[in-house]
Formats: sequence, structure tokens, C-alpha cells
Amino acid sequence: MDSVVAREQALDAAETLFYGRGIQSVGMDDIRGTSGVSLKRLYQLFPAKEHLVVAYLERRDIRWRQRLADHVAGHEDPRSRILAVFDWLGEWFREPDFRGCAWINSYGELGATSERVTAQVRAHKRAFKDYLTGLMSDAGLPTALAGQLYLLAEGAMVTAAIEGSAEPAAQAGQAARMLVAGHGGAVGH
Repeated sequence: MDSVVAREQALDAAETLFYGRGIQSVGMDDIRGTSGVSLKRLYQLFPAKEHLVVAYLERRDIRWRQRLADHVAGHEDPRSRILAVFDWLGEWFREPDFRGCAWINSYGELGATSERVTAQVRAHKRAFKDYLTGLMSDAGLPTALAGQLYLLAEGAMVTAAIEGSAEPAAQAGQAARMLVAGHGGAVGH
């Protein structure tokens, strides 16, 4: 098995297990069993579990942000794109394996002990906030509102995971609609 295939298999297993069960409850032997990659090979690819966690978060970040951007790009009106973020969150929250935000969960488990994980979490959250800032700018709205929309989205992620409901996305989306409308009129959807 070449390194690229082994790495992808290990990351697939890590994503399934870390996201589904939590990082601390999953050992490298669990990754081995699910991925089919030997422990020796796993440790060659990821010298410590922390390296695997960071790689999992990096790969998930790329996929997550691309899925969001693809959904938002399907809306022509710049103001509708802002609200499309919350529609997409609702779709994500309804996925059968939704367990909340992988970065919030990872930070909760490892933020106090892993600077590398904390850095990855902060990078993901900064990129998401920057994306929202770009949407605000494209719509001709004050970019300072991006921070408020960011907090609405983040709160919706946590609440949706705890409640097991997609309703927080709709509630946060309604609040976002009022924020956007308060800075320049109605928003089409």
C-alpha cells in the first residue's frame, strides 16, 4: 500500500471515528482496525496521534468550506448569499451523522493540551469569519456585521448539536435576515 493510499485510508477512519465518537475515546489501534493500515505504517505517517488529529481537521476544513462556498455560490444576489449560509447550516445539521462542529468538539477535547490542535481550530474559525466578511463586503454591507453573523452561526452549531435539531439554523438565519435588513432594506431569498 503506497503512502498516499494509506494516508487517505487513515484519514477516512480518523474522520469517521473522531467525529463520531470523540478524539480521546479513539486510540490508534481503533484507527488501524477501521483503516486497515498497520500500526507501524500509521506511526510512519503520523508520528503521534496529535499529528493525525491535525491532519483530519485540515482535510475536513477544506471539504467543509468548499461545500459551504458551493452552496452559497448558487445564489446570485449578494444579500441572499449571506442568508444562504444559514440555509446550508440547516442542511448540514440535518445530516444523519451530524455531531456538531468538528473544530469546536476538538477544541473542547484538546484545546487545553494541544497547541497544534488549537492553532488548527483557530485557523478554521478565522477562515469562516473571513468568508462571512467577504460576503458582507460583496453585499455592500458593513463588514463589522460579519462578527455578529459569525456568532449567530457558531451558536447555531453548538445548539443544533446539543438539541439534535436543525431549528437553530432557521432561528439564526432569521436573526441574520433582520441584521442585514436593518442595514439597507429587504433581502430576497
